[in-house]
Amino acid sequence: MSRSSLTKLLVVLLLVSSGQTYGRAESKTANESQTATGYVFYDANNNRQRDAGEQGLACVRVSNGREVVCTDENGLYQLPVTDDTILFVIKPQGWRTPLSKNLTPEFYYIHKPNGSPKSKYAGVKPTGPLPASVDFPLYPQKEPAEFRAIFFGDPQPRDQKEIDYIAHDVIEDLIGTDASFGVTLGDILFNDLSLFQSQARGIALLGIPWYNVIGNHDINFDAPNDKLSDETFEREYGPAYYSFDYGTVHFITLDDVEWTVSEKDKKGKYEGGLGKEQMEFIRNDLKQIPEDQLVVLMMHIPLVNVNDRQELYRLIEKRPFCMSISGHTHHHEHRFITKADGWRGPKPHHHIINVTVCGSWWSGTPDERGIPHTVMADGAPNGYSIIRFDGKEYNLDFRAAGRSEKYQMNIMVPEEVAANQLVETDVIVNVFNGSERSKVAMLIGAVGTWVPMEFRPGIDPGFKKLSETENSVKDKKYRSMPNAKKSTHLWHAKLPAGLKPGTHLLRVRTVEMDGDKHQSGRVIRVVPARPDEKTTATGVTEK
Repeated sequence: MSRSSLTKLLVVLLLVSSGQTYGRAESKTANESQTATGYVFYDANNNRQRDAGEQGLACVRVSNGREVVCTDENGLYQLPVTDDTILFVIKPQGWRTPLSKNLTPEFYYIHKPNGSPKSKYAGVKPTGPLPASVDFPLYPQKEPAEFRAIFFGDPQPRDQKEIDYIAHDVIEDLIGTDASFGVTLGDILFNDLSLFQSQARGIALLGIPWYNVIGNHDINFDAPNDKLSDETFEREYGPAYYSFDYGTVHFITLDDVEWTVSEKDKKGKYEGGLGKEQMEFIRNDLKQIPEDQLVVLMMHIPLVNVNDRQELYRLIEKRPFCMSISGHTHHHEHRFITKADGWRGPKPHHHIINVTVCGSWWSGTPDERGIPHTVMADGAPNGYSIIRFDGKEYNLDFRAAGRSEKYQMNIMVPEEVAANQLVETDVIVNVFNGSERSKVAMLIGAVGTWVPMEFRPGIDPGFKKLSETENSVKDKKYRSMPNAKKSTHLWHAKLPAGLKPGTHLLRVRTVEMDGDKHQSGRVIRVVPARPDEKTTATGVTEK
């Protein structure tokens, strides 16, 4: 070995031994685990800095995405980190975290000394060395046992024009809401990740904290693996999975979008999955949640389409108070997960596939505002839901965009029916928030007996006719609608015999699984008998 080579080797050894790095030794040292230390504290002067005399908060949970620890009596915690770790505080009941200018909660610290790798949409800038103390400020707030939260499924705007649709179709009607916070259940955008800020600014007009779930259209498609697919989302919103308490409810936000790239052709695809690291977090998180506390799992891809859901089932199926909610499929449905899907709990698990803000991807003819009607393929309108939480109980209200809150069903029956065709004429009702546990009945006239309707999932004939008619238009200036898909909230009956010619009011009422009651009506005309005719619910006359 030459004298110069020996000198370089001695320099490297000295740098490594003193905690510095040189050449390739830098990469090795950066990937080694370090210990992060910090405090969770009451930020009395609201400057986001831990000043002398500010109280540390005991028994607050902090996580590195795997382990979950509680602060000591002084508010101190310690957690291992690597050069790709997001530390976050699990917001406790009665406290809030800082909020960004767009009212998204800032409950995390990203530790990426080298930043995110280069991609089409930028990720996190280099954060530099681990701070001596990673502290989390909190602020006291009142959190009643009963509160409401807003849930958006798939707003999914392609561009600024569709962000404006959201503003006019949904946001404007929600201004002044009394909800405590809101959640977007993934597909915040439709692939163009440069629009995160614009979308957030519109939602911020509601004036409430807004949490976000990552969807398959919110990831970096040029990422070589799942770990790096969330970099832009992390820059905007922090960790892709986390948890928090509000009132007496524990919320867990999951990242169930797994991105894989084929080694053969380098093509990427997504599928439903959670992964070992996230599952470790869920396990450690739930260990500290009492079994009699309501747990709400929020995700993008429906739970029944998550590959490793059985492991998650084992963690939640013995909890008497647990529900989950997702988006992704662009229809509204109440699923009850049973042993047929491997569930071993004493009662079925309630999973809600939430109505989407964009409906059927902003398709269909525009209304007088220039906004597509975008009815979903199950026949329900686009919109959002509001869930009322009260201790261990919850109650979901369906809200159709741009409509009265009373608009809860679509009654399909012909405008005109011949008197001799009454008992052969279908009445079909799409109860948008209905489920197999709903009770639906109809009545014609002011008095009489309410007749139970038959629960019969299937294709909504009104939507089928609408989509076929609109899609057949040549050189149309609007986006084509999807094909009709099975609706899980349809009820059928026949008109009663004996109605005299004239104008009648047909009323339909529903009692939902949570006890909510809704009623609507439709005017029909009965005309004198016509031989050899039959009229369907959508008004088609057959001879």
